[in-house]
Amino acid sequence: MYSVEVDRSQRLLVISAAQHVTADEARKTVEELRVLLKDIAPGFRVLADFRWLQSMDTAAAQHVAAIMDLLSEKNIASVVRVMPDPHKDIGFNILSQFHYGPEIRVETFERLVDALGALMAE
Repeated sequence: MYSVEVDRSQRLLVISAAQHVTADEARKTVEELRVLLKDIAPGFRVLADFRWLQSMDTAAAQHVAAIMDLLSEKNIASVVRVMPDPHKDIGFNILSQFHYGPEIRVETFERLVDALGALMAE
C-alpha cells in the first residue's frame, strides 16, 4: 500500500510504501499525486519512506517511473529515501538516474532519523 501526504508549510511531500504494493496501488498513487501537486510551488522536497515495504509487483515499476516523472516535472529540489534493507531497493536507484535530472539531489538512508536530519539541513 502507498500513502501520500503534503505539508505545504514545510514544502515537503511524504510518500510511504508498506507491506506489498500492487501495480494498481502504484497507479492510483500517480493519480492521487497529480491532484495533490497541481498547485504546488517548485522546489519542494520529497521524503520517500520504505521502512515497511515488504515487496512490490514488478508491474508497478512503470507507475513508480511515472511518479518520478511527475515529481521531476514539478521541479522538486530533492528526494530523501529511507531504505533500511538495500535488498528491497527494487530499482529505485536505477529509475532515479533516468527519471530525475542531474539537478535533483537524491540521497538514501537506512534510518529515518538520518533522513530527517538531511531534510533539516537543507
